[in-house]
Amino acid sequence: MKVYDAEHIRNLALVGHSGAGKTQLASALLFDGGAVNRLGLVDDGTTVTDYDEEEIARKHTLSASTAFAEWKKTKVNLIDTPGMANFFSDSRNALRVVEAALVVVDAVSGSEVITEKVWAAANDIDLPCLVVLNRLDRERASLSRSIESLQETLGRTVVPIQLPIGEEKDFRGVIDLVAMKAITFSDDGKTASTGDVPAELIAEANAAREALIEIVAEADESLMEQFFEAGTLTQEQLEAGLKTATANRQVFPLVCTSATENLGIQPLFDALLAYVPPASERTLPVVEASSGDPATYDSADASPSALVWKTVADPFAGRITMFRVATGAVQADSTINNLNRDATERIGSVALMQGKAQEGINELRAGDLGTVAKLKETRTGDTLASKETAWRFPSFQFTDPVLSYAIEPKSRGDEEKISTALQRLEEEDPTIRYARDSQTTQLLLSGQGQLHIEVTVAKLKRRFGVEVNLKLPRIPYRETIKVATEAHGRHKKQTGGHGQFGDCKIKVAPLQRGEDFKFVDEIFGGAIPRGFIPAVEKGIQEARVRGYLAGYPMVDFQVTLFDGSFHPVDSNEMSFKMAGRLAFRDAMSRAKPTLLEPVMSVEVYAPSDFAGDLMGDLNGRRGRIGGMETRGASTSIKAQVPMAEMLTYEQQLTSSTGGRGSYHMEFSHYEEVPAHVQQQVIADAKAEGGHTEEEDG
Repeated sequence: MKVYDAEHIRNLALVGHSGAGKTQLASALLFDGGAVNRLGLVDDGTTVTDYDEEEIARKHTLSASTAFAEWKKTKVNLIDTPGMANFFSDSRNALRVVEAALVVVDAVSGSEVITEKVWAAANDIDLPCLVVLNRLDRERASLSRSIESLQETLGRTVVPIQLPIGEEKDFRGVIDLVAMKAITFSDDGKTASTGDVPAELIAEANAAREALIEIVAEADESLMEQFFEAGTLTQEQLEAGLKTATANRQVFPLVCTSATENLGIQPLFDALLAYVPPASERTLPVVEASSGDPATYDSADASPSALVWKTVADPFAGRITMFRVATGAVQADSTINNLNRDATERIGSVALMQGKAQEGINELRAGDLGTVAKLKETRTGDTLASKETAWRFPSFQFTDPVLSYAIEPKSRGDEEKISTALQRLEEEDPTIRYARDSQTTQLLLSGQGQLHIEVTVAKLKRRFGVEVNLKLPRIPYRETIKVATEAHGRHKKQTGGHGQFGDCKIKVAPLQRGEDFKFVDEIFGGAIPRGFIPAVEKGIQEARVRGYLAGYPMVDFQVTLFDGSFHPVDSNEMSFKMAGRLAFRDAMSRAKPTLLEPVMSVEVYAPSDFAGDLMGDLNGRRGRIGGMETRGASTSIKAQVPMAEMLTYEQQLTSSTGGRGSYHMEFSHYEEVPAHVQQQVIADAKAEGGHTEEEDG
């Protein structure tokens, strides 16, 4: 395999909303770049970057993957990323190791919710973006409507550097506004012919070019002066100004394609080489190892260093580590240090990934992307470098899970295998968690949504041969009290020999939401010896964890121990622990205990036609609508909805919008459950056999 230097490498992440055509675009780039000999199609399951069985079946990218092609002696590395909210962390991680984001937008839908999320993520790390307006061959595809939508949500500096020739099914070429040439394509899209701009489009092209020149001039003071003096820019000034403004995130060029028809791909390649800085010109963000303050490194440094941006759990090859080389060269059969874990790693063979196919290579130089198998300690986000290196790559931030499901093995003997397999999958995808719930004893698998959890379960079966059943989990309700009261707990037992005696008086009072539990000791004059007071608190703590109404932990209240009595012979820690439990139970009988439920902040995004039905559905789920915003042809609805009502939302949204709606949710707060719902929750908990302090009494 050929080895490339950083000035001849461009790394690009294809990001954007689900269904915009990122995977198909990657397929067309690989075909036109000569990396594959036929155009793979998502619908046929023949693309290079969607190779997982689950991805092929669902026709959606579920995990970021890499591929590469050569164009005009430059290596173009592509990272194809998922476009669904459930898998967004993979897209965000990919942005960390590229020179630019290719933000792929559907020419019918325009800007959508994930378009805005990837845009914000690129902005956070100051990453240049090119916008690819894709699927221009579709019915109702529109350049003008899409640009209006994009400029409204992303800013007026999203500006076309191409115009389409022909609309919808008649789309057959593009006008290059920088060169003012028309580029038309053969039927298979593989051959491009350059000619003059069609007469009927000259006026539109001139106006669009003037708008482009004005935006480029605004990005640079000297160009602005030239623009005011001459009324335009020279060809050289336009080309150089556009390149600089794109690299500085002052202008975001928009190009036109139809990846399915293989149209507009060669001009896109040319735009990437012209306007995306080479890998040699963009260093990755780093921080000082000692202080965590921002730092810099010399990209010409000869010692090897690399950032691990993804880990794949392969049942045969073991752990596959995907990295970007920052300095020097990572060589096969060498060693390198993991600075995060203070470990030395042995590098065996180094490979390039063409989808799932690995192509061995002796070394990878600065700026390139590659993989290595079977590193023992290394995880996503780690820095590989020599021990003397004084800087690190900043650690990756992973989104906390928002939804949990209970899982049970189909075969009894699989319990241990589940734990091992999930540990491997958690290395690959740190946005999943698994843990046994101490209250319910259920094994909970947590993730970013129902689809995320279903895909994880499918990986368990396919890769590790472990089959599980998914069950809706118990909602993590809490209990609390509404009024203050006093209570008394006395534990007295007479037997032969030493008896048992503990006696305490407490006050309970509600606290603010989120304050959990406070224990205040106000014993004076030795009414209870100091050594027994922790036992009273322990008894109350154990009782509150078991709950009173439905077996859920009691929170947001304060207990003040203010009086009691003891027996010089019969009192002991166990007696006072029992007295604490009895006092808790007595208090709950008068403190008006109630249930609290977790409430989620939800944002739903869908075509505006569905807005009314979706708001009605959220209201029916006891949701409170917090706002509605129209963006182009789509509407964003913000609401607060109880978690209990959101467990089945994903299927409902998919079926009611024909798969065109998406949503994101995160935990907001706890609030009281309405009385009629509360009765049902308590009845269900008792039917499940959950123990409460009330029943144990």
